[in-house]
Amino acid sequence: MTSDLLKKAVELSLQIRKNAHAVYSNFFVGAVVITKSGKIYPGVNVENSSYGATVCAERVAIFNAITDGHKDIEAVVISSNLNGKAAFPCGICRQVLADFNPDMDVYLVNSGTGLIENKVALSEIFPEHFEFHK
Repeated sequence: MTSDLLKKAVELSLQIRKNAHAVYSNFFVGAVVITKSGKIYPGVNVENSSYGATVCAERVAIFNAITDGHKDIEAVVISSNLNGKAAFPCGICRQVLADFNPDMDVYLVNSGTGLIENKVALSEIFPEHFEFHK
């Protein structure tokens, strides 16, 4: 992945984060998945009054890529700010991401500073993902 593509994904994640529907938590998240072919797909968290119906930004981004026919995910960029720090993806999102590439790069962007705060391999933060099919 080129540095220009990563920069574009970071900027988009910061921009779309403002579109999140976070009326209950006030925790706005923007995510962008990057495919191996260089396409980017955005997503934001969408909360619901029935909390179980809430969907995280990372899953929305993955679902957008799949809807467009792309399952070759190389990386995810997540922009958030929780107590002054960029937040890691939740367990459900880690599992969904792992289904498409358990070794993908995860970039955590602090939406307060606009800077990449952390870069880790998904396998590092989710080493034993569930695998139904081999």
